[in-house]
Amino acid sequence: MSTKPYGLICPISHACDVLEPRWTIPILTEMWSGSTRFNDIRRGIGSISTALLSKRLKELEAHGLINRIEDPATNQVDYIRTQRALELEPALDALGKWAQCNIAAREALAETDVSTLMWNMRRYIDPAELPGRQIVIQFRFSDPGLDYSVYWALVRPGLPVEICSSIPGFDIDLYIETDRLSLCSLLLGRTSIPRETEAERLFMTGDALLIQTMDRWLYQRTAEDPAEIMTLEEQA
Repeated sequence: MSTKPYGLICPISHACDVLEPRWTIPILTEMWSGSTRFNDIRRGIGSISTALLSKRLKELEAHGLINRIEDPATNQVDYIRTQRALELEPALDALGKWAQCNIAAREALAETDVSTLMWNMRRYIDPAELPGRQIVIQFRFSDPGLDYSVYWALVRPGLPVEICSSIPGFDIDLYIETDRLSLCSLLLGRTSIPRETEAERLFMTGDALLIQTMDRWLYQRTAEDPAEIMTLEEQA
């Protein structure tokens, strides 16, 4: 990474030298969420080229924030955060809390990449809070200009949640119609299911139990005091 000539005896500016190049923090955050392999990291953070991701990973390795581990038997490569990176977690968490409380939802979330959002939906659906059988949930987005506007979540007992962009060939239990801003705001605790339903930004039809328990099986961030968060309706 290039050195920034701040000319300051300031630890924060020194941290910025390492962390401010574009995509560096999203890469670390995605690894914090559990991704260790190149393609999973790229898919999790969205619109980054393979060349730039490779460059950033090499830079993070040079700074001692990650280790590159190659299995000689399979040639499979994993990227693992070092203790130095683990010690960044409180700082990254504080940045997230600051954004939740100080950046308007429409400004922060309106340009969210829907395909990346749905790829990460694997983490946001809790199978333990769903009936112990196969569940198929269809998500339809009303945002214009999307390459794919319909996705399906396939939840099966004992298996990871799968996200499909083509019809999985099973009966659909729950239909959800929404837009990226509404769904992202729900996940980040910037709004609520009743509020989005009342505002006609969220429509659900299908299994009544799944509808009534959505607040249990769909992740909603609770790290901040609700009174301090900038809700979807608030402006900066």
